[in-house]
This record gives sequence, structure tokens and C-alpha cells, in this order.
Amino acid sequence: MHRPLCPVETLYVGQRSRAVLSCTLRGHVDVEALAAAFQTVTDAHPTLRSRIAMDGAAPALELLDEAARPRLQTRIGDLEEAYATELNRPLTVGGPLSRAVLVSAPDRKEHLFVLLVDHTVTDGHSSIALHNTLWDHYRALVTGRRPRPDGADADQPDTQDWPQPVSALLPPADEADTAAYLDARTAHAKDHPVDLVRYDVTPAATPEEGTDEGHIEVRRLTLDTDTTARLRETARRAGVSVHALVAAALLATARRRLAGDGPRTLGCLSPVDLRSRLRPPLEASVMVPAVTTHLQTLEVSETSDPLGLARTVHARLTDFIAGGGHFHEMRITPEIPRNPALQLATVIVTNMGVVPGPRLPDGLHAVDVRLVPGRENYFPQAGRSPVMACVVSFEGRLSIEFPHYTACFSPSFMRAFRDEVRDALLAFASEERPVPATADAG
Repeated sequence: MHRPLCPVETLYVGQRSRAVLSCTLRGHVDVEALAAAFQTVTDAHPTLRSRIAMDGAAPALELLDEAARPRLQTRIGDLEEAYATELNRPLTVGGPLSRAVLVSAPDRKEHLFVLLVDHTVTDGHSSIALHNTLWDHYRALVTGRRPRPDGADADQPDTQDWPQPVSALLPPADEADTAAYLDARTAHAKDHPVDLVRYDVTPAATPEEGTDEGHIEVRRLTLDTDTTARLRETARRAGVSVHALVAAALLATARRRLAGDGPRTLGCLSPVDLRSRLRPPLEASVMVPAVTTHLQTLEVSETSDPLGLARTVHARLTDFIAGGGHFHEMRITPEIPRNPALQLATVIVTNMGVVPGPRLPDGLHAVDVRLVPGRENYFPQAGRSPVMACVVSFEGRLSIEFPHYTACFSPSFMRAFRDEVRDALLAFASEERPVPATADAG
């Protein structure tokens, strides 16, 4: 049974990117119940028990046979080492597009659950919804109760109906309007090339010069609930989003990594959720990538006002969505391989917003929940690249993950970058009365 990939989904195939959901747990885990819960959600979503295969000359989703479908993997080990291992262990080429792993500490009192899903069939919202639904089924199994039929707790139907790609759900558009939008975007990218942050790790000139080919690590920034609430209040008073404050902090930090005293052209790439903007809206439980992007360029100097940067980011992103730019952007996404500058940015700032963590039965507590993007291919030889920040608030605590490849950015470089972003956010959170809204970044 096949389902062809749309042109937008096909772009993810070459990227080999994946969403990595993890949950650190304390208490007793019923392994059999967790395995059954994972099987329940894979029964409900054919994309999770599929592989990418060629259907003629084009890639398609193909259902795996029963023996090859994903099953819960379990082992005993150190949890920090297990997280690093799973973060760097890609999904098997030609194998399932999902993986679930439970690693228990030797004393069986603490555990790490990791859920990986290929971005060809998911985005941040659907991966979080999947993770929470899995634990809903687990809770129902260990308590002997069925999930209530009310949204996130509702049973998923056991079906083999493939979800439609989001590109097929967009509102109608005039081809001339789309062409004009692409022309304008192409011209802007050509006229406003962005500066990228240079790698601080020098690649080996030959394979013999060193054996460390690099691996993925993550530097993390978290704020407590009080500081997160104060940051939100600053955003509310300034008339901007928390996303804009985070983007401004990242832009200012990136600018300090560039030479010169004057303004430099920086790019800020913001993913834009399409689920809530489709008519009818697309539920978070539908396993498809339903996200597009907004790229804006800003002139940033070392003396730029961070709050002014935030207002510019917020105003431009708001206007972009209000004008339907997010739909146009999805339509031109297949052009990205021919013109990578359309998505080339100094910083990439995701925006998951405030999301719930898993609801667990008595006796089991979620110590921490994380969402980190990972991918297969990095190119140290490029010498520079965007800096990515994955932003999400679980249970009222803002968390920013900075994944990086150690053959490009060293841990010390990214640690210093993260610390400067934290200082900027703490400065925002201490604002008593932001000045009236203006934009100063051009």
C-alpha cells in the first residue's frame, strides 16, 4: 500500500531530519503496557509504520509488513549516555519512520523514554500530540480505564487511511499571484544576502587529520515558571510575542559573532504553523508536516536596541500571516533546492508556544520533557551556517534547545552563545515598563 509524497514532503527525504521527543521519568514503568501503548498509536497512524520507497521515479510512503513494523525497544543504562546515543542514532534508511526507546537506570527508579519520528511525516505539533496520546493510552492501560472520548484522550481509530498532505489542503490561488510572490522573494534574497555565523571548528584538510567526524550535542536554556511569566508580561506590555523577544536575543547574540561595528544584514527564519490557519483547521494528531516559514532580513548593529528588534520581527511576521504569505510560502517551497537563499538565515527560531506535557498515572512522574530536531547531514566544509534554536514551553517553563554538530560549532562556542541569549532574556524579563512600540531595524 503506497501513498505518494507531495513535493513539499519530498524535500524532507533528502534532509533525513527527525523530531526527537524525550521524557525523563521517575517511578515505576510497566514495560508491557508502554509497548502496547506504542503499538496502539502505530496502529492508528500508518505513517508511523511506513518506510520511504520509490514508486516509479518518485518517493512514496509504503506500509511495512508486520515483522518490520516498529516495536518498543528497551535496555538498561546511563540515562545521559542514552540520550546522546538516541539523539545521534538516525532512523534506518528504508526502515520505519518512527522509533520508541525506553532506557531504565540500573536501579529501575528512573527512566528515559525517547520517541523519534521522521520529519517527512511529522512536525513539532503532531510529534508532541503523538507523545502525549501515547502516554494517555499507557495511563488507561495501567489504571484499567479507557481514554475519555474528548480530544487528546480520545481513542485513535485503527485505520490505514493515509493523511492528505498539507499542500493539497491549501486554499485556491492564482498561479500568476504565486509566480509574482516567488519573483519578489527571489529578488529580495538576491538584493539582501545575509551574513552567517562562522564555525569555530576548523575542518580537517584531509581524512588523516583527526578522527573525530563530529556528532550532535545540545546546549539548553531553561527558565523557571516565574521568569517565564515575567518574560510573557514584558512581551504583553510591549505588544509583541515571546517568540519575537527570543528572536531578538538570538539576532543580537549572532551579531556579536560578526566583525565590524556597523550594521550587518542578518536573516531570521521563523517556522509558521499551518494547522490552525487551514479551513477547517487540521488537528494536531494528523501525522503530516504542516509548517511553512517566514524569512525576514534585518540590519543589526552592536548598538541595536533589542526591544526594537523584537518589535520589527513581530510586526513583519504578523503582516506576513495577515497577508496570506504563509500559504504562498508553502506553494513555493519546492523551489528551495534550486534557490537555497530563499530559506537562508542567520538564526532559525522555532515557535511551539505553550504545550502540555504527558498526563501520567499515580506513581510515575515526568521530571523533564524535551523536543529537539536532529538531522543526518552536516557540512563542516561550508565554514558557516545558521544557528538553530528550538523553543517550547512545557508546563509553563520556557526551554530553548540549541542543537549543534561538534565538527562545526564546538560545545564551548554554543555554551557561550546560549549564555548570552539567556542574559538577554533575563534582561527582558526584568523590564518594568517597556517604552511605546516602535520599529527600528529597517
